[in-house]
Amino acid sequence: MTTMKHSLDKAVAAPALAVKPVGTALLVKILLAVVLIVLVALPTVLSTSLVNAAIQMLIMALFASAFNVLAGQGGMLSFGHAAYFGIGAFATLHAMNAVSGQGLLPTPLLPVFGALGGAAVGLVAGWFSSKRSGVYFSMITLALAELLHALAPHLKSVFGGESGVPSMRMPAWGFTFGSATEVYYLTLAWVVVSIALLFFFTRTPLGRLTLGLRENAHRLKFLGYNVHMARVMVFVISATFAGIAGGLLAMSNEAANYSVFEVRLSSEVVLNSYIGGVGVFFGPALGAAVMTFFGYAVSDLTRSWLLYQGIIFVAVMMFMPNGLSGIITWWRTSKFASTTKLGYVLGWTIGTLTCAAGVVFLVELLQRLLSDDYQFQLVQGQPWPALNLFGQAWLPGAVVTWLVPLVLLAIGGVILKLTSARWQALNDREA
Repeated sequence: MTTMKHSLDKAVAAPALAVKPVGTALLVKILLAVVLIVLVALPTVLSTSLVNAAIQMLIMALFASAFNVLAGQGGMLSFGHAAYFGIGAFATLHAMNAVSGQGLLPTPLLPVFGALGGAAVGLVAGWFSSKRSGVYFSMITLALAELLHALAPHLKSVFGGESGVPSMRMPAWGFTFGSATEVYYLTLAWVVVSIALLFFFTRTPLGRLTLGLRENAHRLKFLGYNVHMARVMVFVISATFAGIAGGLLAMSNEAANYSVFEVRLSSEVVLNSYIGGVGVFFGPALGAAVMTFFGYAVSDLTRSWLLYQGIIFVAVMMFMPNGLSGIITWWRTSKFASTTKLGYVLGWTIGTLTCAAGVVFLVELLQRLLSDDYQFQLVQGQPWPALNLFGQAWLPGAVVTWLVPLVLLAIGGVILKLTSARWQALNDREA
């Protein structure tokens, strides 16, 4: 048995479980405490609309963290995680309608039904999908989610058809839960506790076994472990917390329809997680929070905000494959002085922002040129009327209109290339 334990330790050895220096561990704890204090204080300084946006950010952060248990830690990429999120939402809504008004279960505890719903469906889906691995696993999860999405409109007694299932938050424990602030604190409590449980899961024997599933599943099978059952257990845990996230969304919106099963939501959690970085525990939560706020802030400003999200994902995967959290890992592990690293970060930031300005200028210019309103003006015989962009009038036929974004892209590209070349040269000299 001792030999098997040592073999398992080797099989699942991974940087994620490496012992951190005392100073780094203390810094992480201080940082988490500061973040928690900021989250608690946010509603006192934000407007109601921003508080609602913060609620969505918290929910999506939990959803991404739940997804990361399966994809990041277990190495099982699911393309259908919206299924468990949606089931959690509907389970919570039906619980709100069935028991909340009768006082059988207080409102703050109702997301438990989301967890139960997500776990039940996750058990069935996980049993079938976990019999395969790799791309076959991903395709099975996608197929199961799409099957549920196709069936949902026809099961009106469960999912409410196009109008969905409405409900209402009932008072409990001295709170009415009628204001966005009270809903925010309820959501924050659930998200903090859930993410803490997910973190402690990574420190359990099953959590270490999850890393083994990602790193060397064949070796675990050789050592006598039931790999399929282990995968199912991890799948259920991930689906459970995805169900909690769905339940929190249902409580926030007091309604849901079958659109929560759309592949859009499944792909969104994948993109958010990888933008944040699946190699660090808090990376997916960071990516989900950032991209959710990005959608909230930008969607009212431009019709092309989804295109920008796609561009961000492609750029992160090409130039920062470890995600946004990879920057923190790079900073901590790099052997150079902080002032040196700060200079290069500044160079990359300036180059990135300059390129982003060029991309935004070009995209918005093309979007307006190809819009129905502008095409209608051309049909009416107006010779390429000026476009109002960023508070300025730009003539489509003028060279400067196209030169500005191209120059911005060129300057940003040169800055990025020079900064990266100097960084590579610095590393080569120290090697």
